[in-house]
Amino acid sequence: MENLEPAKASDLVDCCRILDEGRAFQKEQGFVQWTDRYPNAETIRDDIQTGKGYVVKVDGRIAGYMCIDFDGEPVYGSLRGEWRASVPYAVVHRMAFGKEFRGRGLADATFRLIGELCLSKRIGYIRIDTNVRNARMQHVLEKNGFVKCGTLVFQGSDNVAYDKILK
Repeated sequence: MENLEPAKASDLVDCCRILDEGRAFQKEQGFVQWTDRYPNAETIRDDIQTGKGYVVKVDGRIAGYMCIDFDGEPVYGSLRGEWRASVPYAVVHRMAFGKEFRGRGLADATFRLIGELCLSKRIGYIRIDTNVRNARMQHVLEKNGFVKCGTLVFQGSDNVAYDKILK
């Protein structure tokens, strides 16, 4: 069973390991979205301290990490394209899953849980972006109801931006 919960300071090592595995997975797929300097332990520590870091657990074990930010993303104002709504939204950043949990449909379950979290906070809209070469994540997003809205530059790379209006 999957659960989404705020990450704790004691989760930092696991979250960093998962992001390192995600970074290696990106390289295996032939692109670099996350550099050796970003995201790093300080980024994750800040996410946790500000209440934006989340872990997804499978049967009590940390299987994934992500930042869910309800404060918006300034870079999204420079979208080359058009967002489908101009209402308060959640942003999902830095999503990664441990290598032993890949291929189990965990991303789908996690997006369902993120949607539930958003709705519990009365937020009915999610924005996310990913590297233009991250075909796997683009497929996952589209499969989970996200719609491509345009492109933008984030952390120095060209990214595709998506949004989802929750029911």
